[in-house]
Order: sequence, then C-alpha cells, then structure tokens
Amino acid sequence: MSSVEYFTYEGMPFPATIFSEETFNHVEKEFQILDDDVINLTYPKSGTHWMAEILALISKEGDPTWTQNVVLWDRSPWIDTTDGLKKALESPPPRLLNIHVPFRLFPKSFLQSKAKVIYTLRNPKDVLVSYYHFSVAMKILKDPGTLQEFMEEFLSGNVPFGSWFDHVKGWMELKDKPNFFFITYEELQQDPKGCVEKICHFLGKELNRQQIDSVVKYSSFKKMKENKMSNYSQADDTLMDHKKGQFMRKGISGDWKNHLTVAQNEHFDRVYQEKMQGMSITFPWD
Repeated sequence: MSSVEYFTYEGMPFPATIFSEETFNHVEKEFQILDDDVINLTYPKSGTHWMAEILALISKEGDPTWTQNVVLWDRSPWIDTTDGLKKALESPPPRLLNIHVPFRLFPKSFLQSKAKVIYTLRNPKDVLVSYYHFSVAMKILKDPGTLQEFMEEFLSGNVPFGSWFDHVKGWMELKDKPNFFFITYEELQQDPKGCVEKICHFLGKELNRQQIDSVVKYSSFKKMKENKMSNYSQADDTLMDHKKGQFMRKGISGDWKNHLTVAQNEHFDRVYQEKMQGMSITFPWD
C-alpha cells in the first residue's frame, strides 16, 4: 500500500505534499482577491485544465504564444496549493487563478470584489472515473484501490476537496451573482465556439471571429495533448508516475459507461437523487 501522508482539514482529507493547513487558512481568511482577477473554479477532474487553457487564450486574444511557452501552472497557479499560493502572491495583475475549494473555504475577500469566477461542472460519474485514473497515476494521492472502493469514498465525500454534491450545491447558490458564471464540460464539448463566445461576453472581452476560432482551435483536446506546456508531461516525477497514466487521458463525456457496472450505476443514481433533491436547476446529465 502507498505510504502517502494525508491530513484532515474541515473534515476533508488532503495529501500533505502539496497542501497545508496554513495555506487553506491563508486562502480563506487573508488572501486578497483583486477586482481584475479571473478565477477558474472546479471540483477536481471537471475540466480545470481545459478552462485554464481557454481563459489564457482569451486573455491573449487567441494568440497561443503564451500557452505554448509557459507551463500551465505558472500561467494560472492553483492558489489552494502551497506553491501555487506563493506564485499567485508574486504574480502581477491581472491574474488568472485556479482553485478547487468548496464555497465555505473560498477567499472571504471575494464577496467585496468585482473579480469574476467561472465554475465548470461535469457529470459526476465522469468525474468519478477521471478522479480514479488520476489517483492511480498521481504519486501524491493514496492508492484508490478498486473502482468500487473508490466510488464508495467518492460518494461519501471522503476524497480531497470533499463531496462533489456539497461542492456543487454550495457554489450554485451564487448562480445569480453578476460576477459568477457557470458552464458544464458537456456544453463545452457540444458547442466550444458558442461557449467561448459566452465566456468572452462574461469577461467583457471583445474578440473577433478569427480570435474566437483561434481560442477554440488551441484549446482543443488534440492541441492541448500535443502542447508540452499544457499536457502535464512537464510534471515532476515525484508527483506523477507517467508510466501509470497520462494526464490528458480521453477528454470525452460518458466514459463512465465503459467502467461502471449496472449495479454501480444504479447505486450512484440513488445517491445522486437523494443528495441533489431540492436543486432548482437541471444539468445536461440529469
């Protein structure tokens, strides 16, 4: 079994290699969100890197020079990680920031700011499968065991960043705020161009047709998989076992159908119905 050390923060388990109690504490209570910050927010494995790429390309009017020469986590640091927080504090505005935390741990300074948050959601069954494969390849995460075992942990929220259900319910309470925008992984796949146009509109960025096409082209799965600065091939060997899996695995929707048994799927559906009741919003996978 793996000897990865976890600590618990607000009831959630985290690997001590890249996260710390001090970092979470600082992010929530002291980190200053600036009015021109753009925050890429997701539950893990919901399209974080894809959205980070789209936002980086939009910020440069579709010019891929930056995304092809600067590694993704330097362009938009994860402020909930120890290294990422340090990087963000040193970054000149306007900043692109990534974060995975539930709303209750998000920087309190956000509520007084005009910063824009983009929340990407994904079918939780696909999140589960992607998170499982990710846990197999990432040396900093505990061995997930079988998919069945991991599914139980996932459904009970006993994974880094906690319950998917709580995350979504907490964040969707902000859905009517003018500086909060949500989109699904599935919509991004069905209509990348339309989604990029919506995101530009939300950010107040005027891009012409050619620039929009360039954003769509360079944020495609194929282009990102080829881009050494975006495909995680530059990730340190101490973090990731590149032989056990690629970061850019499939980039599709519905892969859960290749992994979950009928019984597992039915069990997942029961938990989903129970946890999501009372939600006034329907998602593409409902």
